[in-house]
Parts: sequence; structure tokens; C-alpha cells
Amino acid sequence: MDDHISLLSSMLRSRYFEEALEQLASKGLIYGTYHLSIGQEAVSSGLVSALHDGDWIVPTHRCHGYNVARGSSLFSMFSEILGSRHGLCKGLGGSMHMTDTENCNLGSSAVVGSGIGLAGGVAFALQKLKKENIAVAIFGDGASSRGILYEVMNAASIWHLPILFLLENNHYGMSASADSMIAADGIYKRAEGFLIPSRKIDGNDVLSVEEAVREARYHILSRHTPYFIEAETYRFCGHSRSDKLVYRSREEEEKWKKKDPVTLFSDFLLLSSLATEDELEKLKNDIKKEVEEALNKALLVKDEKLTLREMEKLVYAPHPESVSENGKTHRGTYRTAIREALDEILASDSKAYLMGEDIGVYGGCFGVTGELCRKYPERIIETPVSEEGFSSMATGAAMLSLHPIVEVMYGDFSTLVSDALINHAAKAHFMSGGQLSCPLVLRAPIGGMTGHGPQHTQCLETMFLGIPGLKVVAPSDAYSAKALLKAAARDGNPVLFFEHKALYGEEGEIGDERTYLPLGKAIVHGSGHDLLVIGYSRPFALALKALSHLSERITFLDLATLQPLDKETILNEFSRIGKALIVQDTPLGGSVAESVLSILSLSDVYKPGSVSILPSMPLPLPCPRELEELVLTGAEEIRDAAEHLLSL
Repeated sequence: MDDHISLLSSMLRSRYFEEALEQLASKGLIYGTYHLSIGQEAVSSGLVSALHDGDWIVPTHRCHGYNVARGSSLFSMFSEILGSRHGLCKGLGGSMHMTDTENCNLGSSAVVGSGIGLAGGVAFALQKLKKENIAVAIFGDGASSRGILYEVMNAASIWHLPILFLLENNHYGMSASADSMIAADGIYKRAEGFLIPSRKIDGNDVLSVEEAVREARYHILSRHTPYFIEAETYRFCGHSRSDKLVYRSREEEEKWKKKDPVTLFSDFLLLSSLATEDELEKLKNDIKKEVEEALNKALLVKDEKLTLREMEKLVYAPHPESVSENGKTHRGTYRTAIREALDEILASDSKAYLMGEDIGVYGGCFGVTGELCRKYPERIIETPVSEEGFSSMATGAAMLSLHPIVEVMYGDFSTLVSDALINHAAKAHFMSGGQLSCPLVLRAPIGGMTGHGPQHTQCLETMFLGIPGLKVVAPSDAYSAKALLKAAARDGNPVLFFEHKALYGEEGEIGDERTYLPLGKAIVHGSGHDLLVIGYSRPFALALKALSHLSERITFLDLATLQPLDKETILNEFSRIGKALIVQDTPLGGSVAESVLSILSLSDVYKPGSVSILPSMPLPLPCPRELEELVLTGAEEIRDAAEHLLSL
């Protein structure tokens, strides 16, 4: 009896909460949009009823019902939508992002289907942490056309992850009907291709949902295999508040309203003598009062917003103070330095995992991981060729306290991992109001001088420079490569670590296990007073060699961290010298050099002509070496530019 009343209470609470949102919107009190799940309450209530403490959910942007069922405070939910600091995410996430880590709710994604990858990562973390719990990836029929679903189903199946794929099929993505967009007579059948058990259920029957999820959970944990449920349901409202519902008939709507899950379950309780009409009426009134009181309380504090300073503090998660630590050094290559860093990270951090393609016995595409798989067989995770999938899963795993280090085979494939990095890893701490952090490192080889052609030689670091929450690092020598990678692994924030392929074989000094360099701090070489040479990665290393005969007159500034830039050191050194040459392997537009130039222009000593930039040509890199050298900045150009500035 109590369980049945609890199910109805959950559905009613969700229904009345969303009806209250509609009233708020009609009064002009909601800024932005929201997505209602009125008519779908049986899915969220039935699912959560079957879960255990410690099971995690990753809902869709139509998330209110899941928050309600999982136990989120109604006051905090109303406050979140009203933009108040008292919201679940301090008013920063809004209707579509209601993270509630206390109730094992990772929060939803406004990018359709993207939450599936995060849920896969949560399942990966639960498995590695040896928890007897599952993760639930919740998504709609529209998301079933996204490639991320199939990448994650494949990985989940081969890795035996404890994940339930729960599809809410409400027959419409936004306005397009599932029948016209999905080439299958049952989406759940697609799971069979990945050896994942699946079934379709009546999503408007809360008891059927609860039973199916309970059975699926038992199956997942006892047989160590994922499970897929398609729950057929219907949303009575439009996709969002601006939806005029011009794409479906009133007859269809009336047909489904006769299957209203709240009405159906109420009738079941009456017919089964599990409740009387008076008891149900009292329950409805009590929950209406509960919702109303929560709303009124939220309205009283709706104007209490975070300050700009408070928001700025939420861009990055707390991280260790940036300090340099120096130990003994030895000779070795840039490649060896990175491998040593990975070895030391794995040896000292039991939550660290390396993930990527061909990083096992093959040793990595460029031989960086080498023999590490033999030393750490359980923590070198070879992935399928599914960059979006494994980067999203690494992001989800990081949010659940693991420390993944992902290797992307070529930096060009940053385009494939950009959703995970830009929309999730970078925004996790901010969007959750500080509940989540994402201690993720993504390594990627960049650059030319290897003859790999236009799709394997790009330097795409400029793609990420304007993304708050990301840190971007590009070391220029063996010493900084090891010291910065170790710092990145303990930073607690998502760090993109770009390694230049042409530097892998370059020798230099490498620090021992005590050596660290701080992120966000430029590295100064020399103390010349006549010219400041600024750069990072291969071009900076090239400039050091090309201008060695002028080293007494030049100060070399290795940016090392491209985001955040070390503005203080850049300005201090330029103000002392007054002339600068900036070198880079990317075209000028939107580049690091332009960002540095904007900083230099703030100096009192800046004047037109005092700064020169040597970027690459605005061309894709061709395969032939002779043509590649025409596009990239060379040693002779660097010497000519430096000597010209020195002559002024």
C-alpha cells in the first residue's frame, strides 16, 4: 500500500510542479525556456522507485520528473528555474540542467543524446570503484539517431558496464514524428546488435516501468551486461514553451490523454481497494499544498542572484596552488618524458586511467605509452575507434571522481571530442553550481613536419581558446612536457595537452618524480634586454635554436599554457624590453598570437611596429615536405624577423 501511494505521490508531485511552471510563465516570471513532461510521469516515477541508493541517473533536458522522483527539493528546483542563488545549481543551470549530486543525479544535457556518453562514464567509474550500483542513461526517441548512443552501447557491451539505457519514446523528437525519422519498428531492437538484452514496455503504466527496471537492474548486476528498455509514452504539452503543436492532431492528443498515467494509476488504486476516493483527494490536496508552499518560498528569494565575482569563482574547480618543484634531471626525448610522466601518475594515483586507441601492446600511435600496458594492465583501457564515445565516457567518469587521461590519436580529431570537452567537461563545475568537477586530461599530437597531410597535421588549439573552464597546454621541450603533464593530472580541471609530433624525438633534460611546473605560468629563458621572443610548442623550440647566436640579447618566453595565459609575465617582460616577436604554427586569425598582441597593447611601451608575428600561412598542410615548409614558419624567417626588430 505505502509503495503504491509513494508512486502516485511522485507522479502527482511532478505533475503539479510542472503545472505551476506554466502558471509562472503565464505571469512572465520565467526567463528562457523549459521542457515539460506532463503525461510521462510514470516513466520517471517507476524508474526511480526501482533504483537503489548509489544508483546514478543522467536525465534528458526534460528532467523535472526525474529530479522530483529522485528527491530533489521542490524549493531548490523552483529557485533554479527562477535563477536564484538558492537553486540546485545556484541558478546557473536553469530548467535543463538540474544537477543534484546528493541524490545521485548527474544532471541533464541540453545537447540531445550527449548525456548518454556521460552515463557510460559513470557506469565505467562505478565498475572501477567496485560499486554494486548502476548508471541510467535516459534519452528520447530523437536521441536514438545520434551516433553517441551506438558508440556507448558498443563500449558498454564489450566492457560489461553496469548501465541501463532507458529510452523515453514519446513519439516526437521536437516536431518530427518518430515514425518519419527512425528506420525501425522498435528502437529497442537495435540493442540486439550489440548483444544487449532489450524490451519494450508501456511507459504509461508505472507498475510495468517499476517492474521492468527492477528486473533490468538485477540482470545488469548479476550477469554483468548492460540492458536496454524502450518505454512508450506521450507528452501532453509541446516540446518547449514556444511550441504551438501544429504538427499533431487533436484526435491523437485526446487518444493519449485517455491513457494519462496519473488517472490510470489512481483508478487502479480505487478498483483494487488500495485507496479510497477521500484518501486520494486528500493526497492530491496535500501535494498541491506542498508544491504551492515551495513555490511561494522560492518567489520570496527569486531576486537573490549570484554576483559576477561569485560566478567567476565557479569557472574552474579548486586546484593546487601553482608552484614549481625542481628535482634532479637526466637526458631523454620528449616522447620519453611524457611516458615517464604517465608512469609516475599511474604509480601514485589509483584513480588514474589511460584511455585511447592502440595504447596497449602497440604502444600508442607515436609510441608514447610504450610498455606501460604491461606494468598497469588494468588501467590502460584500449578503446574502440569512437572518439566522441570514449571522450564523453571519460568526462562522465571524471565527474564521478576518476582521473582519466585520454589519448586522441591525432589532434585533428579534436573536432570529434569537442562536444564532450566544450559542452560538458568545461562547464561541469560552473553549470552544477560547484557540485561537480572534471579532473580530465586529454592528450593529442599536433602539427606538421611529418608528412601526414591536411587531416593529420593541424594545430587546432585555437578552437578551444575561448572556452571558459578549459585549460590548454602545449609544451615545447622534454622538461616542460613531463612537468606540465604531471601538474595537469593533479589540477582537478579539464586540461587539453597538445604534444607536437615533430618534437617527440627531440632530446633534452627531464626532471625526476619531484619535478613539476605550474599551469598558467609562462617559462622565461634568458635575460636579454633587446628583444622578447614569444611562442609555444615546435615554433618556440625552433626559435631557441635559430636565434642561439643572439641569445645574449634576447629573452625567450615559452607560453606553455595557452589558456589561461600568463598575462602578468607577458606584460612584465615586454614592458622591460619593448620589442617582441611572436611565433606560432597556426594561421593568424583568432590565434594565440592575437591574444598575446592584445595583452602587449596594454603596455605603456607598446607602439606600432614594436611587435611582429610569424604565423603559418592560412592553408591546409600539404603532404610533400617542400610544400609543407612553405606553409609553416621556418628558421630563416625567424632569424630575419628577429634581426629586423633588433635593428630598429
